Amino acid sequence: MTANATLPAPPPTAETAASALASAPPPRRRRWWTSKEAIAGYLFVGPMVLLFAVFRIWPAIYGIVLAFGEYTLRRTYKFIGLDHFIQLFQDPIFWNALGVTFIFAAIQMPLAMVVSLAMAQLCNRALRGMAFYRSVFFLPTVTSSVLIALVFMWIFSGSGPVNALLEVFGIEPVGWLTDRFWVLPTLAILSVWSSFGYNMLILLAGMLAIPTEYYEAASLDGANGWRKFWHITLPNLKPALFFVLIIETIKSLQTFDTIFVMTGGGPARASYTLTFMIYDQGFGYFNFGYASAAGVVLLIITLALSLLQRKLVGKND
Repeated sequence: MTANATLPAPPPTAETAASALASAPPPRRRRWWTSKEAIAGYLFVGPMVLLFAVFRIWPAIYGIVLAFGEYTLRRTYKFIGLDHFIQLFQDPIFWNALGVTFIFAAIQMPLAMVVSLAMAQLCNRALRGMAFYRSVFFLPTVTSSVLIALVFMWIFSGSGPVNALLEVFGIEPVGWLTDRFWVLPTLAILSVWSSFGYNMLILLAGMLAIPTEYYEAASLDGANGWRKFWHITLPNLKPALFFVLIIETIKSLQTFDTIFVMTGGGPARASYTLTFMIYDQGFGYFNFGYASAAGVVLLIITLALSLLQRKLVGKND
């Protein structure tokens, strides 16, 4: 009787190891949206998203629903289709408010862009105490708009400092807030003064991101300050300028608080903007559906202007 000896297994070769790895099931990877980092992000972002949804998205959706119906203080809602929009386009008050809004935006937006760009260029200097001046210029942005409106009411009043200065030069006082011609430019000056600090910081950040080698090369070519600004600063500042333009467009079309405090839509509805009409119809006459329809029109106009600016100015950014 002979015993069958068990032969040892041959050592694995590179080919057998590779085939074994290929046939083995791939390791189970955890999806990125369930990772620890993602969960931590949800915890940080979640409260803000919830607040934004409750106080921004839901009111916007509810306002659009109200625009197509009749809502009363008894909390009854009746769908009426496009009746509010038809009534709106036949209302001369709406067309006056729309015209006032566009005139105000046409005054405020270019003035805000020029002032913000000039102040950013002024602060883009390595001078002693420049950080202090930047902070001072930013103060109007964090100041209450109602307080600013009250101060400007005194400045531009009949016996205020502006008219007192005009009398020194022999110029008759001007009714800045009571004259139909001057009321919108006065409100535009207030709007620009209250927001140029934020725009200045955005543009200043864009200027500081421009490589200094560009300016050094331009200096070697003999370029002066204006040529550097026109051919280097402005082209590289295009993304920041586009952002500021969008922000100022939305602000100019939706200005309300300062108008409410300073003029109340007057004189003779010369400052009766579309946002003031929405407030007047909603909380003055309790025509919530009609006011919501005007709000939807304002939303469409704002969106259309933003898309147009995106196409003309920021399409490459």
